[in-house]
Amino acid sequence: MKIGILGTGAFALALSHILDKSDNDIIMWTAFKDEKDDLDENRVRSNLGNYRIPDNIRFTNDIEEACNDRDLIYIVVPAEFVSDTCLKAKDYIGNQTICIASKGIEESSSMFLPDIVKQIFNTNKIGVISGPTFAIDILNDVPVGFSIASYNPKVSDLIINSLNTKLIKIFTTNDVIGTSLCGAVKNVLAIASGIVSGLGYPISTQAMLITQALHDVEELINKLGGNGRTILSFAGFGDIILTCTSEKSRNYSFGQLIGKGTNNDKLKEYIDTHTIEGLVALRSIHDIMNDKKIDIPIITLIYDIVYNDKDSKDLIDFLTK
Repeated sequence: MKIGILGTGAFALALSHILDKSDNDIIMWTAFKDEKDDLDENRVRSNLGNYRIPDNIRFTNDIEEACNDRDLIYIVVPAEFVSDTCLKAKDYIGNQTICIASKGIEESSSMFLPDIVKQIFNTNKIGVISGPTFAIDILNDVPVGFSIASYNPKVSDLIINSLNTKLIKIFTTNDVIGTSLCGAVKNVLAIASGIVSGLGYPISTQAMLITQALHDVEELINKLGGNGRTILSFAGFGDIILTCTSEKSRNYSFGQLIGKGTNNDKLKEYIDTHTIEGLVALRSIHDIMNDKKIDIPIITLIYDIVYNDKDSKDLIDFLTK
């Protein structure tokens, strides 16, 4: 299968590793010439250990080359760049299937990524892939699970075929809304779990938070028109438990800083030097809730702690009342 991957970040390279094992023809696009030249010359990424990118995976700065004549296009750029990337690719994607591997919500519009892709390309050949997977673990060839969501069963089948390796477990669903929401809200909950840890509470209390939050996210999915049972999928509970309990997660580590009472200057310094997806997701979900008059108290409380300087200890009071 001919596959184009828009993005060359850690997770994009991890996906290319899986796709390469299935003997696909892969070309990856980056907007940055320096990045493309470095990948061509060195075939490694410093943040991915000693993993060497296979020589048959090609890189390009030409988005037309990455899209034309491809059977399947994976979008794996940060959520904030999905719209711009799709607009650049618009003239070169016709009948191809598109799989969104980016997670999050567009901050400027509070739109879910599948809605953005559908609006720009005017197609229903769209799928979403999500699950509890750190890039480094995929590259180390450990078993991992994914949820694939699409309204079109043929789209799901094509994506599954592209990922045909023994170490990948895949569940399919038609709940695009729930799967997309889970991919964003897990980073919000990771901040909250980090706050609990930073306050000095152990994993037992974090598990209490996660369990209560699952019910709240289920309610939010239902109210936004999705299927609340998606919370039990790889995209839901799987990704939430991974992100909410690991210091590999920047969102979790940021929450720890808040819980420890780190001053605002230090928090800003951390934000300036790390990508904290949960901050954008929190603002966007909060805006969606306000717009649709949905009341999910735990989301409101996390928002007030992060953005309105509410006492972090109120999170514990909320959990125990």
